[in-house]
Amino acid sequence: MGAFPQTMYFAGLNEPVGQEASLTGLTVEGTLPPEVRGSFYRAVPDPAFPPKFENDHTLSGDGMVSRLSFNADGTADFAIRFVETARYLAEKAAGHARFGKYRNPFTDDVDVAGVDRTVANTTPVWHAGRMLMAKEDGRPYRVDPVTLETLGSYDFGGALKSETMTAHVRIDPATKELFCYGYEADGLASTKVSYCVVGPDGTLKSEQWFDAPYCAMMHDFTISENYALFPIYPTTADLERLKAGGEHWHHEPELDSWLGVMPRYGDVSEIRWFKGPKGVHSYHMMNAWEDEGGLLHFDACLNSTNAFAFIREPSGIHLQPWEVQGALTRWTVDPKADGGDVTATIIGPPGDFPVIPAAKQGRPYTHGWMLTMNPELQGPPLLGGPVGAMFNLLLRLDMRASSPQAQKRPPQALALPPMAGFNEPVHVPAADPAHEGWLVTIVDQQIGDNAFAHEAWVLDAGNIAAGPVAKVTIPLRLRPQVHGWWVPQAELDTAA
Repeated sequence: MGAFPQTMYFAGLNEPVGQEASLTGLTVEGTLPPEVRGSFYRAVPDPAFPPKFENDHTLSGDGMVSRLSFNADGTADFAIRFVETARYLAEKAAGHARFGKYRNPFTDDVDVAGVDRTVANTTPVWHAGRMLMAKEDGRPYRVDPVTLETLGSYDFGGALKSETMTAHVRIDPATKELFCYGYEADGLASTKVSYCVVGPDGTLKSEQWFDAPYCAMMHDFTISENYALFPIYPTTADLERLKAGGEHWHHEPELDSWLGVMPRYGDVSEIRWFKGPKGVHSYHMMNAWEDEGGLLHFDACLNSTNAFAFIREPSGIHLQPWEVQGALTRWTVDPKADGGDVTATIIGPPGDFPVIPAAKQGRPYTHGWMLTMNPELQGPPLLGGPVGAMFNLLLRLDMRASSPQAQKRPPQALALPPMAGFNEPVHVPAADPAHEGWLVTIVDQQIGDNAFAHEAWVLDAGNIAAGPVAKVTIPLRLRPQVHGWWVPQAELDTAA
């Protein structure tokens, strides 16, 4: 594969693999719950060629989509393929990298000007019988959910006007509508944001555009039952910096953060902006919901600055990873007010990759799960992923108010040994509504000098401390994922 830079983004667990594979009949150890029948899809960045610039990083990697399927006979299948984006095909034809810095087309080879640059490497999105591989810098690519064959760039049958679509969509559990957005909707460093509602049949029902307070990295957003919420954090883009060959993102700690709130089915002219703290940043939100008094609550994994060193350091912010402060934080606003300041409350520990049951999207919820670092780990963490170290502690958190009537359960935790890490889990609902369902996650373990073992674990979501009820060894070298998605077998059969 050629020589990759020997930085943390291309070494150890992050070493590029570039191997497509298909395995069948893998043994499932333990007892597989009957509800865990379907496929777990993962988006995995994996560069096919060494980058043009040595300071490139994990998130520039070509998108690969993997599928772990649990079969009726008690076995599992695993497959992984490149998403054959226009960018991937252009570089494959030349046999080397032709695209330059992360999200900066001014650093590309001249002969690929105008070629779609997205690598579709962030989230597999399942909706209306279609599997889309999404990344926020472009439109998604559709892939076949069984063969993983790339079917082409997807724009909802020509209806989508925005040049971009987020990798973080929200699906309403009652209406089955998909809510999404795209920032830098009409070009690099633009303040234009598109807001879209997609019907349960996959038809784009509406697309409206508004201006953000400034051009920000808007990686995730949320919906409640009646509102759409757009967080703005001061990781910003500048067109002149890009034209000069600079980095797409700088973090500006002196800028205010904002939360935009509008009625879900309203007009973008109704959006109201609420001011948050200066300099903070969040990549992922757990949920948003309205209480009985009409207040709107927005729960996010909030940090004191951007979590990625490749963004902090070009901005002149030099911190060790443990110097970045964070907490699961709730912002509360009155959605009927004309604006004002958010009220911030810490509701959980630092960490990321929050997960809730899909049925609770946008609704009051009693519990959720997230990943964090174990402060009591007796040994080194597993180095890998975009921040340099993998999370090694899975938490179940009780989200109910602290009142005698709430009967809160204490937090639960599942810790991994040194040099092991969790990838983001997905939630699988149980048939029994009183059961909290199951979590499926890939666990990576370093077992020697540049040697790793990878297992899929199935956990009782209400009793994670008990460890896996079933697991599958995947006998391939795997790179860390970004995000995943669970699709029940019944939905795959219907789509077929």
